[in-house]
Amino acid sequence: MRWIDTLEATAAERLAEPVHRYIRQGSGSQRSVADAERAWRDLRLRPRVLVDVSEVRTATTVLGTSVSTPILVAPTTVQRQAHPDGELAMAAGAKAVGTLLGVSSNAGTTFEAIGAVGAPWWIQTYVLRDRAATEAYLGRAVEGGARAVVLTADTAVVGRKEDPPGEPTVWDVLPPEHLRANIDADLSDEALDKAADLTPDTIGWLAEVTGLPVLVKGVLRGDDAKRCVEAGAAGIIVSNHGGRQLDGAVATAVALPEVVAAVADSPAEVYVDGGLRRGEHVLSALALGARAVLIGRPTLWALAVDGAEGVERLLTELTDELTHAMQLAGCSDVGAVSADLIVPATPAGSASPRTDPAC
Repeated sequence: MRWIDTLEATAAERLAEPVHRYIRQGSGSQRSVADAERAWRDLRLRPRVLVDVSEVRTATTVLGTSVSTPILVAPTTVQRQAHPDGELAMAAGAKAVGTLLGVSSNAGTTFEAIGAVGAPWWIQTYVLRDRAATEAYLGRAVEGGARAVVLTADTAVVGRKEDPPGEPTVWDVLPPEHLRANIDADLSDEALDKAADLTPDTIGWLAEVTGLPVLVKGVLRGDDAKRCVEAGAAGIIVSNHGGRQLDGAVATAVALPEVVAAVADSPAEVYVDGGLRRGEHVLSALALGARAVLIGRPTLWALAVDGAEGVERLLTELTDELTHAMQLAGCSDVGAVSADLIVPATPAGSASPRTDPAC
Protein backbone atom coordinates (compact mmCIF):
# COMPACT_ATOMS: atom_id res chain seq x y z
CA MET A 1 0.00 0.00 0.00
CA ARG A 2 1.18 3.52 -0.79
CA TRP A 3 2.11 5.62 2.25
CA ILE A 4 -0.15 8.32 0.84
CA ASP A 5 -3.12 5.96 1.07
CA THR A 6 -2.53 5.43 4.79
CA LEU A 7 -2.47 9.10 5.71
CA GLU A 8 -6.12 9.79 6.44
CA ALA A 9 -6.52 6.75 8.72
CA THR A 10 -3.37 7.64 10.63
CA ALA A 11 -4.39 11.28 10.88
CA ALA A 12 -7.81 10.25 12.20
CA GLU A 13 -6.09 8.60 15.17
CA ARG A 14 -4.33 11.87 16.04
CA LEU A 15 -7.02 14.44 15.37
CA ALA A 16 -9.99 15.34 17.50
CA GLU A 17 -13.00 13.67 15.88
CA PRO A 18 -14.76 16.96 15.02
CA VAL A 19 -11.58 18.20 13.32
CA HIS A 20 -11.17 15.03 11.29
CA ARG A 21 -14.83 15.16 10.30
CA TYR A 22 -14.56 18.81 9.29
CA ILE A 23 -11.56 18.19 7.04
CA ARG A 24 -12.97 15.16 5.23
CA GLN A 25 -16.64 16.11 4.94
CA GLY A 26 -18.38 17.71 2.00
CA SER A 27 -21.69 19.50 1.84
CA GLY A 28 -25.12 17.90 1.73
CA SER A 29 -25.08 14.26 0.69
CA GLN A 30 -21.41 14.58 -0.34
CA ARG A 31 -21.96 13.59 -3.97
CA SER A 32 -19.25 15.94 -5.22
CA VAL A 33 -16.73 14.53 -2.75
CA ALA A 34 -17.51 11.02 -3.97
CA ASP A 35 -17.16 12.05 -7.62
CA ALA A 36 -13.85 13.90 -7.31
CA GLU A 37 -11.23 11.16 -7.41
CA ARG A 38 -13.37 8.85 -9.55
CA ALA A 39 -13.48 11.48 -12.32
CA TRP A 40 -9.68 11.48 -12.55
CA ARG A 41 -9.59 7.66 -12.44
CA ASP A 42 -12.02 7.50 -15.36
CA LEU A 43 -9.61 9.30 -17.68
CA ARG A 44 -7.30 7.21 -19.84
CA LEU A 45 -3.87 8.01 -21.28
CA ARG A 46 -2.39 7.35 -24.73
CA PRO A 47 1.34 6.88 -24.11
CA ARG A 48 4.00 7.52 -26.72
CA VAL A 49 6.89 5.11 -27.24
CA LEU A 50 10.47 5.42 -28.46
CA VAL A 51 10.87 8.76 -26.70
CA ASP A 52 14.02 9.59 -24.74
CA VAL A 53 12.86 9.87 -21.13
CA SER A 54 16.22 9.24 -19.49
CA GLU A 55 15.78 12.72 -18.01
CA VAL A 56 12.39 14.09 -17.00
CA ARG A 57 11.80 17.73 -16.06
CA THR A 58 9.01 18.58 -13.61
CA ALA A 59 10.03 22.19 -13.00
CA THR A 60 7.74 24.95 -14.23
CA THR A 61 6.58 28.46 -13.37
CA VAL A 62 3.31 29.64 -11.84
CA LEU A 63 2.50 33.29 -12.48
CA GLY A 64 6.20 33.79 -13.03
CA THR A 65 7.38 32.04 -9.86
CA SER A 66 9.71 29.10 -10.45
CA VAL A 67 8.71 25.82 -8.78
CA SER A 68 10.32 22.39 -8.93
CA THR A 69 7.03 20.59 -9.44
CA PRO A 70 3.57 21.43 -10.81
CA ILE A 71 2.11 20.15 -7.54
CA LEU A 72 1.20 23.08 -5.26
CA VAL A 73 -0.32 23.21 -1.78
CA ALA A 74 -3.93 24.35 -1.72
CA PRO A 75 -5.06 26.88 0.90
CA THR A 76 -6.74 25.20 3.87
CA THR A 77 -7.78 26.25 7.35
CA VAL A 78 -7.54 24.61 10.85
CA GLN A 79 -3.89 23.78 10.20
CA ARG A 80 -2.93 24.43 13.82
CA GLN A 81 -5.48 21.78 14.80
CA ALA A 82 -3.66 19.34 12.55
CA HIS A 83 -0.24 20.20 13.96
CA PRO A 84 0.96 22.72 16.59
CA ASP A 85 3.14 24.49 14.02
CA GLY A 86 0.25 24.74 11.56
CA GLU A 87 0.98 26.97 8.59
CA LEU A 88 4.66 27.25 9.51
CA ALA A 89 5.10 23.49 9.10
CA MET A 90 3.07 23.48 5.90
CA ALA A 91 5.25 26.26 4.47
CA ALA A 92 8.42 24.47 5.56
CA GLY A 93 7.30 21.29 3.81
CA ALA A 94 6.53 23.20 0.62
CA LYS A 95 9.87 25.03 0.79
CA ALA A 96 11.79 21.77 1.20
CA VAL A 97 10.30 20.49 -2.07
CA GLY A 98 10.66 23.80 -3.88
CA THR A 99 6.99 24.47 -4.47
CA LEU A 100 4.40 27.14 -3.66
CA LEU A 101 1.55 27.15 -1.17
CA GLY A 102 -1.77 28.89 -0.81
CA VAL A 103 -2.46 30.43 2.59
CA SER A 104 -5.99 30.80 3.91
CA SER A 105 -7.28 34.21 4.92
CA ASN A 106 -8.50 32.30 8.02
CA ALA A 107 -4.96 31.17 8.86
CA GLY A 108 -4.08 30.70 12.49
CA THR A 109 -0.55 32.05 11.96
CA THR A 110 0.50 35.58 11.04
CA PHE A 111 1.33 36.24 7.42
CA GLU A 112 4.63 37.75 8.52
CA ALA A 113 5.69 34.50 10.20
CA ILE A 114 4.56 32.40 7.24
CA GLY A 115 6.46 34.60 4.82
CA ALA A 116 9.59 34.34 6.95
CA VAL A 117 9.74 30.58 6.29
CA GLY A 118 10.81 31.40 2.75
CA ALA A 119 8.39 29.44 0.59
CA PRO A 120 6.59 31.41 -2.13
CA TRP A 121 2.90 31.81 -1.32
CA TRP A 122 -0.44 33.15 -2.48
CA ILE A 123 -3.09 34.59 -0.20
CA GLN A 124 -6.52 32.98 -0.52
CA THR A 125 -9.17 35.63 -0.05
CA TYR A 126 -12.70 35.64 1.23
CA VAL A 127 -14.06 39.12 0.65
CA LEU A 128 -15.83 40.12 3.85
CA ARG A 129 -18.91 42.29 4.12
CA ASP A 130 -16.58 44.81 5.72
CA ARG A 131 -14.46 45.77 2.73
CA ALA A 132 -12.14 47.88 4.89
CA ALA A 133 -11.38 44.82 7.03
CA THR A 134 -10.70 42.83 3.87
CA GLU A 135 -8.33 45.49 2.62
CA ALA A 136 -6.58 45.55 6.01
CA TYR A 137 -5.77 41.85 6.12
CA LEU A 138 -4.75 41.87 2.48
CA GLY A 139 -2.33 44.67 3.32
CA ARG A 140 -0.79 42.40 5.94
CA ALA A 141 -0.50 39.64 3.35
CA VAL A 142 1.30 41.94 0.93
CA GLU A 143 3.68 43.01 3.68
CA GLY A 144 4.28 39.33 4.50
CA GLY A 145 5.34 38.58 0.93
CA ALA A 146 2.27 37.15 -0.78
CA ARG A 147 2.79 36.94 -4.54
CA ALA A 148 -0.82 36.70 -5.72
CA VAL A 149 -4.39 36.92 -4.49
CA VAL A 150 -6.68 33.90 -4.84
CA LEU A 151 -10.26 35.13 -4.81
CA THR A 152 -12.57 32.34 -3.64
CA ALA A 153 -15.65 33.03 -5.72
CA ASP A 154 -17.92 30.11 -4.86
CA THR A 155 -18.71 30.99 -1.25
CA ALA A 156 -21.34 33.71 -1.19
CA VAL A 157 -22.78 31.53 1.56
CA VAL A 158 -21.18 28.51 3.21
CA GLY A 159 -22.39 25.10 2.04
CA ARG A 160 -24.31 23.17 4.69
CA LYS A 161 -22.45 20.34 6.41
CA GLU A 162 -24.59 17.58 7.89
CA ASP A 163 -22.93 16.90 11.24
CA PRO A 164 -24.32 14.14 13.45
CA PRO A 165 -27.08 15.53 15.72
CA GLY A 166 -25.82 16.39 19.16
CA GLU A 167 -22.16 15.89 18.27
CA PRO A 168 -19.63 18.71 18.77
CA THR A 169 -18.40 20.46 15.63
CA VAL A 170 -14.96 21.81 14.85
CA TRP A 171 -16.09 25.24 16.06
CA ASP A 172 -16.74 23.78 19.50
CA VAL A 173 -13.14 22.58 19.88
CA LEU A 174 -11.20 25.20 17.91
CA PRO A 175 -9.29 27.67 20.12
CA PRO A 176 -9.94 31.25 18.97
CA GLU A 177 -6.24 31.88 18.40
CA HIS A 178 -6.14 29.08 15.81
CA LEU A 179 -8.27 31.07 13.38
CA ARG A 180 -8.12 34.51 11.73
CA ALA A 181 -4.75 35.45 13.16
CA ASN A 182 -4.52 38.27 10.60
CA ILE A 183 -8.01 39.72 10.92
CA ASP A 184 -9.09 42.32 13.46
CA ALA A 185 -10.44 40.40 16.46
CA ASP A 186 -12.84 43.23 17.34
CA LEU A 187 -14.91 42.89 14.17
CA SER A 188 -18.54 41.91 14.62
CA ASP A 189 -19.87 38.61 13.34
CA GLU A 190 -21.81 40.51 10.68
CA ALA A 191 -18.66 42.26 9.45
CA LEU A 192 -16.90 38.88 9.24
CA ASP A 193 -19.63 37.35 7.09
CA LYS A 194 -18.59 36.58 3.55
CA ALA A 195 -19.75 39.12 0.99
CA ALA A 196 -22.61 37.88 -1.19
CA ASP A 197 -22.42 40.79 -3.65
CA LEU A 198 -19.26 39.87 -5.56
CA THR A 199 -19.08 40.70 -9.28
CA PRO A 200 -16.28 40.66 -11.87
CA ASP A 201 -15.47 44.18 -10.69
CA THR A 202 -14.18 42.62 -7.47
CA ILE A 203 -11.21 41.26 -9.42
CA GLY A 204 -10.07 44.74 -10.41
CA TRP A 205 -10.62 46.04 -6.87
CA LEU A 206 -8.41 43.31 -5.39
CA ALA A 207 -5.70 43.99 -7.94
CA GLU A 208 -5.85 47.69 -7.17
CA VAL A 209 -5.68 47.42 -3.38
CA THR A 210 -2.89 44.80 -3.37
CA GLY A 211 -0.89 45.47 -6.52
CA LEU A 212 -0.82 41.69 -7.05
CA PRO A 213 -2.13 39.41 -9.80
CA VAL A 214 -5.53 37.89 -9.01
CA LEU A 215 -6.62 34.32 -9.59
CA VAL A 216 -10.26 33.33 -9.29
CA LYS A 217 -10.92 30.03 -7.52
CA GLY A 218 -14.16 28.08 -7.71
CA VAL A 219 -14.76 28.36 -11.46
CA LEU A 220 -16.45 25.38 -13.16
CA ARG A 221 -17.80 26.98 -16.36
CA GLY A 222 -16.14 28.31 -19.45
CA ASP A 223 -18.33 31.40 -19.66
CA ASP A 224 -17.50 32.33 -16.07
CA ALA A 225 -13.80 31.82 -16.74
CA LYS A 226 -13.98 34.13 -19.76
CA ARG A 227 -15.77 36.83 -17.73
CA CYS A 228 -13.09 36.61 -15.04
CA VAL A 229 -10.25 36.97 -17.52
CA GLU A 230 -11.96 39.86 -19.29
CA ALA A 231 -12.21 41.54 -15.87
CA GLY A 232 -8.46 41.22 -15.36
CA ALA A 233 -7.88 37.83 -13.73
CA ALA A 234 -4.37 36.51 -14.26
CA GLY A 235 -5.46 32.95 -13.64
CA ILE A 236 -8.34 30.59 -12.99
CA ILE A 237 -8.46 27.77 -10.45
CA VAL A 238 -10.97 25.14 -11.50
CA SER A 239 -12.41 24.03 -8.17
CA ASN A 240 -15.62 22.94 -6.50
CA HIS A 241 -14.20 23.71 -3.06
CA GLY A 242 -13.43 20.07 -2.37
CA GLY A 243 -17.14 19.28 -2.63
CA ARG A 244 -17.84 21.58 0.31
CA GLN A 245 -20.12 24.09 -1.41
CA LEU A 246 -22.85 23.13 -3.90
CA ASP A 247 -23.53 19.42 -3.44
CA GLY A 248 -23.63 17.80 -6.86
CA ALA A 249 -21.36 20.39 -8.48
CA VAL A 250 -19.50 18.91 -11.44
CA ALA A 251 -16.14 17.24 -10.80
CA THR A 252 -13.13 19.38 -11.67
CA ALA A 253 -11.73 16.75 -14.05
CA VAL A 254 -14.92 17.18 -16.07
CA ALA A 255 -14.99 20.99 -15.89
CA LEU A 256 -11.32 21.61 -16.69
CA PRO A 257 -11.34 21.19 -20.52
CA GLU A 258 -14.21 23.66 -21.00
CA VAL A 259 -12.46 26.28 -18.84
CA VAL A 260 -9.14 25.81 -20.64
CA ALA A 261 -10.82 26.19 -24.03
CA ALA A 262 -12.68 29.33 -22.96
CA VAL A 263 -9.51 31.24 -22.05
CA ALA A 264 -7.15 29.68 -24.59
CA ASP A 265 -6.75 32.96 -26.48
CA SER A 266 -5.63 34.83 -23.34
CA PRO A 267 -2.43 34.75 -21.28
CA ALA A 268 -4.37 33.57 -18.20
CA GLU A 269 -3.05 30.45 -16.51
CA VAL A 270 -5.41 27.65 -15.49
CA TYR A 271 -5.02 25.52 -12.37
CA VAL A 272 -7.13 22.74 -10.88
CA ASP A 273 -7.74 21.09 -7.52
CA GLY A 274 -10.09 18.42 -6.21
CA GLY A 275 -9.55 14.66 -5.92
CA LEU A 276 -6.01 14.50 -7.33
CA ARG A 277 -4.39 11.63 -5.44
CA ARG A 278 -1.85 10.05 -7.79
CA GLY A 279 0.90 11.11 -10.18
CA GLU A 280 -1.20 9.82 -13.07
CA HIS A 281 -3.99 12.20 -12.02
CA VAL A 282 -1.56 15.10 -12.15
CA LEU A 283 -0.35 14.05 -15.60
CA SER A 284 -3.96 13.88 -16.79
CA ALA A 285 -4.63 17.38 -15.43
CA LEU A 286 -1.60 18.75 -17.28
CA ALA A 287 -2.76 17.06 -20.47
CA LEU A 288 -6.19 18.66 -20.08
CA GLY A 289 -4.55 22.08 -19.95
CA ALA A 290 -3.78 22.83 -16.31
CA ARG A 291 -0.48 24.58 -15.67
CA ALA A 292 -0.29 23.06 -12.21
CA VAL A 293 -2.51 21.37 -9.62
CA LEU A 294 -3.25 22.12 -5.97
CA ILE A 295 -3.53 19.45 -3.29
CA GLY A 296 -5.76 20.09 -0.26
CA ARG A 297 -6.94 17.38 2.14
CA PRO A 298 -3.88 15.10 1.73
CA THR A 299 -1.59 17.93 2.83
CA LEU A 300 -3.61 18.27 6.03
CA TRP A 301 -3.44 14.52 6.66
CA ALA A 302 0.33 14.62 6.07
CA LEU A 303 0.67 17.63 8.36
CA ALA A 304 -1.19 15.80 11.12
CA VAL A 305 0.90 12.65 10.70
CA ASP A 306 4.40 14.12 10.54
CA GLY A 307 4.39 17.91 10.41
CA ALA A 308 6.66 19.58 7.86
CA GLU A 309 8.40 16.27 7.11
CA GLY A 310 5.05 14.68 6.31
CA VAL A 311 4.14 17.47 3.90
CA GLU A 312 7.55 17.22 2.26
CA ARG A 313 7.21 13.46 1.87
CA LEU A 314 3.71 13.74 0.39
CA LEU A 315 4.75 16.29 -2.21
CA THR A 316 7.96 14.40 -3.00
CA GLU A 317 6.18 11.08 -3.49
CA LEU A 318 3.49 12.61 -5.69
CA THR A 319 6.19 14.29 -7.79
CA ASP A 320 8.07 10.99 -8.04
CA GLU A 321 4.85 9.34 -9.21
CA LEU A 322 4.38 12.09 -11.78
CA THR A 323 7.94 11.58 -13.04
CA HIS A 324 7.36 7.84 -13.35
CA ALA A 325 4.06 8.36 -15.18
CA MET A 326 5.73 10.81 -17.58
CA GLN A 327 8.45 8.28 -18.39
CA LEU A 328 5.86 5.60 -19.12
CA ALA A 329 3.81 8.04 -21.21
CA GLY A 330 6.77 9.23 -23.27
CA CYS A 331 6.84 12.79 -21.89
CA SER A 332 10.10 14.36 -20.80
CA ASP A 333 8.94 17.84 -19.75
CA VAL A 334 5.79 19.02 -17.97
CA GLY A 335 5.80 22.11 -20.13
CA ALA A 336 5.28 20.00 -23.24
CA VAL A 337 2.49 17.70 -22.01
CA SER A 338 -0.35 18.12 -24.49
CA ALA A 339 -3.98 17.22 -24.93
CA ASP A 340 -3.44 14.33 -27.33
CA LEU A 341 -2.12 12.33 -24.36
CA ILE A 342 -5.58 12.07 -22.81
CA VAL A 343 -8.61 10.01 -23.78
CA PRO A 344 -11.70 11.15 -21.90
CA ALA A 345 -13.99 8.30 -20.94
CA THR A 346 -17.54 8.52 -22.31
CA PRO A 347 -20.76 7.29 -20.71
CA ALA A 348 -21.00 4.53 -23.31
CA GLY A 349 -17.53 3.31 -22.43
CA SER A 350 -15.98 4.33 -25.76
CA ALA A 351 -13.43 7.06 -26.20
CA SER A 352 -12.21 9.42 -28.89
CA PRO A 353 -8.61 10.62 -28.79
CA ARG A 354 -7.78 14.32 -28.92
CA THR A 355 -5.72 15.45 -31.86
CA ASP A 356 -3.63 18.29 -30.47
CA PRO A 357 0.18 18.34 -30.95
CA ALA A 358 2.27 15.72 -29.23
CA CYS A 359 3.65 16.08 -25.74
